[in-house]
Amino acid sequence: MSTPVLELTDVSKCYGNFTAVNKINISIPQGSVYGFLGPNGAGKTTTIRMILDILRPDEGQIQVLGANSAMKVRDRIGYLPEEKGLYKKMKVWAIIAYFATLKGMSRRQAKDKAYTLLEKYGLHDFANASVESLSKGMGQKVQVLSSIAHDPELVILDEPFSGLDPVNQEVLEQLIRDLAANGQTVIFSTHVMQHAERLCERLLLITQGSKVFDGTVDEARAIIPRRIVLETRDDINPIRSLAGVLSVQEHPVDDDTRLPGTRQWELYVKEQTDPQLILQHCFESGVSLSRFDFTQASLHDVFVHLVGQDAREHNFR
Repeated sequence: MSTPVLELTDVSKCYGNFTAVNKINISIPQGSVYGFLGPNGAGKTTTIRMILDILRPDEGQIQVLGANSAMKVRDRIGYLPEEKGLYKKMKVWAIIAYFATLKGMSRRQAKDKAYTLLEKYGLHDFANASVESLSKGMGQKVQVLSSIAHDPELVILDEPFSGLDPVNQEVLEQLIRDLAANGQTVIFSTHVMQHAERLCERLLLITQGSKVFDGTVDEARAIIPRRIVLETRDDINPIRSLAGVLSVQEHPVDDDTRLPGTRQWELYVKEQTDPQLILQHCFESGVSLSRFDFTQASLHDVFVHLVGQDAREHNFR
């Protein structure tokens, strides 16, 4: 087995009596897209800053690209901080090239790479514009490109989708996919589940400084049983006793367009249960349906389930 790109062992950070991060353990393989997820204030940014040796942990060990400090391998790391900021008077291509030279690229290589990235990600026409003339979304994209221009092995993006419109969010998602396809490892933090659901191979969910989940998207979804919603005027007793049905709950139907006597039922079923077999059994048992919906738990459902009230208080989406 190859050495992990990043490994945290019992990492903790306290500020006085407040525990910001509590004994976090993770191991991230090369070439993966890994999401740090959680409500605002959960400890994501503190964890990232400890990984980068901006903050020192009070307890635990951190290994980054085989080193015991990110400072020793900093030219192999790309970092987008949560607090965004660029030199406003510089030209767009120049700011990207400048950050690349700080990581060891020659001026010629850095300029060529800046223009290549601007062309690829839709900003070529703004190469010679000043940073201060850009919209907030374009400025955000420029800062992301500045963090990856030197082709880092490990890319860490703290809330990279913040402030981007839907079109530029798609561009950034494609950039992350491109990095992973190139064998680079990407870690990004977010509290917006849709991005993680589309991009991540593995997820870390933290709340109140503690890890509550670490695994794949499929493993996360499997935490909540699959759900089938059906509506019928008939007795559903033939369905209740089917193998694979874990529980059945009735929900009120207040839509006047339904036929009188229509009732809505929610069935929770085991992960391996085929919904089509449930549907087939309804037909064979004479249960006439006006609705049959099968839904798999989303990451939003899973994380609200795991995080509970903390998710609602922080507008966890």
